[in-house]
Amino acid sequence: MAARRRRGKRDTEKVASRHAFANKLRRLADALESGERYRIQIAGERISVPPDAEITLEHERGSGEEEVEFQLRWPLS
Repeated sequence: MAARRRRGKRDTEKVASRHAFANKLRRLADALESGERYRIQIAGERISVPPDAEITLEHERGSGEEEVEFQLRWPLS
C-alpha cells in the first residue's frame, strides 16, 4: 500500500463563474444522491470528499453583506 502524503493546513477561496459553480453543484448533488465520492480540484489541489461527509449550511450577516456557505466536513484518515 502506498503511503499517503501528509498535507498541511490550507484555507483558500476561489471565485467561480455562475456556469462553473452550477456544474460543480450538479456533480455534487449527483454524488450525494448516489452515495459516491465527490472529486473536485480547487486551486490546483485534488480533493476527494467521502460519501459520508457531514453537510452543513451556514448563513452569516454583517457589515452590509450576507453570506451563504455549503460545507462538507470529514475526518482526515
